[in-house]
Amino acid sequence: MCSAEAFVHRGEPGGGVIASNHWIPPMRFFSLLLIAALSASATASSVFAQARTPREVAEQLAVVYGHKLDQVAYIPALPLVAKLKLSELTSDAKYAEEVRTIVEPFRVGEKTPVPKSGSEQAGHLIFAALSEHTSGQDRERWIALCRSAADQIFDSAGKPLEVMPFHNEMSDAVFMAGPILAATGRLTGDRRYFDAAAVHFASMRKFCLREDGLYRHSPLCEAAWGRGNGFPALGLALALSDWPEDHPAYQPLLEEYRRHLAALKPHQDSQTHCWHQVIDHPESYDEYSCTCMIGFAMARGIRRGWLRPEDYQSSVDRAWKAIESRTSPNGDLVNVCTGTGKQKTLQDYFDRPAINGKDDRGGAMGLMFTTELMALEPARR
Repeated sequence: MCSAEAFVHRGEPGGGVIASNHWIPPMRFFSLLLIAALSASATASSVFAQARTPREVAEQLAVVYGHKLDQVAYIPALPLVAKLKLSELTSDAKYAEEVRTIVEPFRVGEKTPVPKSGSEQAGHLIFAALSEHTSGQDRERWIALCRSAADQIFDSAGKPLEVMPFHNEMSDAVFMAGPILAATGRLTGDRRYFDAAAVHFASMRKFCLREDGLYRHSPLCEAAWGRGNGFPALGLALALSDWPEDHPAYQPLLEEYRRHLAALKPHQDSQTHCWHQVIDHPESYDEYSCTCMIGFAMARGIRRGWLRPEDYQSSVDRAWKAIESRTSPNGDLVNVCTGTGKQKTLQDYFDRPAINGKDDRGGAMGLMFTTELMALEPARR
């Protein structure tokens, strides 16, 4: 029996494999071999033989991912955000009840985290999500925890910094800081958070936005890393969801979000339906997490009326097809790029390992994407 958990491989920009008279880049070839192996296995064959719905995949992922919050960081927090949404969409309280049990030490004040990284700032999005489902003192507690992250944008005199601390000049920071600032602004009614977020976004564009509309991961290298574009797509989609339309930065940010997705759209692989480890290098491997993040951003845009369905629904449908086929019923995933800091060369991004098997980062993004697809379904009827 084949198992995905043992596979870890590295991408190579050169070389290829001949199969059926078609050249296949090496990492894509290995991805297809792994998918075929999963499909042939006893555990996966009955599922891969018939299409699953986003709800079915979300519920399968929820069994495996999102069971702890030892560190308030985005990887453990986003599955909890998605589980709250899953309860709301399915009217099944068990997911929200599990989340409430996990976050109880934070609610009662046993734990009061202060972010020490961008990942931890984004992890505070779980507290913003919880505030939507509570009232009174509990809601005030969740908002106070949001502010512990968002207030890091202000100096000791209360003036906004040009960029959120811990940004590291990486495009990740569009997501790490932007959504928690916007969420805190909406929850408190204090528009200073939107003003500060707009300045932060502008600083990140100076660091990372390329002339072609894609994001370099950092100024060290022009490579448009896959998740380094997934982060801005997801970050702007989440921030705009909380942004007041009468704020002067709303329309410019909406246009920036649209330009980025328009730049990403043609790079979706026509055969695998994924986006790649390096967005504009199809010889790099098909990457799971960025496909979820970009798919989420497009689905949210259709649902909120920011994007025209006739322009983007087919891209979302194809991304879903890719993710469904790369997510096994037991939570094994195909080609999730490992954690990646600043890299100095394009080759470095090619060489980042792709994790195949269970992966908390990939599971988080899979849950975010599948629950957003569930929320989109009523609008398509």
